[in-house]
Amino acid sequence: MYEIISTISLWAIPSIICLILLHGIWKRIPVYETFVDGAKEGFGTAIKIIPHLVGMMVAVTIFRASGALDYILAFLSPVLAILHIPSEIVPLAVIRPISGSGALAITTDIIEQFGPDSFLGRLASTMQGSTDTTLYVLTVYFGAVGIRKVGYALKVGLWADVAGAVAAIFIVTLIFGS
Repeated sequence: MYEIISTISLWAIPSIICLILLHGIWKRIPVYETFVDGAKEGFGTAIKIIPHLVGMMVAVTIFRASGALDYILAFLSPVLAILHIPSEIVPLAVIRPISGSGALAITTDIIEQFGPDSFLGRLASTMQGSTDTTLYVLTVYFGAVGIRKVGYALKVGLWADVAGAVAAIFIVTLIFGS
């Protein structure tokens, strides 16, 4: 079974790309020219979102450097102990909605320290895949199309991150134990 899944994952993306190219050729779409036009539009979008990205990166840097995460962990530690949630995973749950690269760094640290097949390694990997970089998504996509009122989307995105983190903890604990 492992070999089948490995083979599927190895060939999935190249197969999708080939199918897209073949579909374009079959529909007589100038595939290369269409790609180039899309790349031109993407470059313009990238230029428009740079101020939003810089603002978000500054906010993330201030959050990390301020020590706010340490205060959050200290405040939550009694509740985490009661719920049997490992405190090592909380920084990932807090940083993931803010910064994808920061969350990846935390996940990498957890995997290096505890191992990829450990409970914490599996939990960190599952949480990484079950949550999203909500603030990044709002910054990039909403900034690209000029949406300024993001209140409801922010609330829904953060609640979805909470649900993903809780589901990851529950399912990994159920399947692999703590």
